[in-house]
Amino acid sequence: MTYGYVYVAQVSIGASQAQLFNVLKEAEAYPGPSLVIAYAPCINHGIKGGMTRTQTIGKQAVECGYWHLWHYNPALEAEGKNPFVLDSKEPDWSKFRDFLLKEVRYSSLKGVSPDDAEALYQAAEENAKWRYNGYVRRTKIEY
Repeated sequence: MTYGYVYVAQVSIGASQAQLFNVLKEAEAYPGPSLVIAYAPCINHGIKGGMTRTQTIGKQAVECGYWHLWHYNPALEAEGKNPFVLDSKEPDWSKFRDFLLKEVRYSSLKGVSPDDAEALYQAAEENAKWRYNGYVRRTKIEY
């Protein structure tokens, strides 16, 4: 058994219900602690169109690369498998900026300080790409 390790997953209800249900099933079955981190938009994000769109926003967050779906199951290592599984497809990075601007918390920055906003939008996208590439590298580790 792999006691002492934690099952960890990142999900989005709107992006993939199948991935969410599989992760919850694995997390519950894991013989140790489990942590499931969900993308959950809130009213403070200022979603244009309102909170009735949260599942759509969750799906868009994954499609553009703002949020990535993955799970880490330490029990897979005992089977000779990589415990890290990236469930997201390659993001469509061309949608990243538009996704940010659908939330008032990002779009309002443009009105306050356009130059800073541009630099921060670019930094957010670069960071999302860096995280995604790190996840891809983890999927290639052999066990």
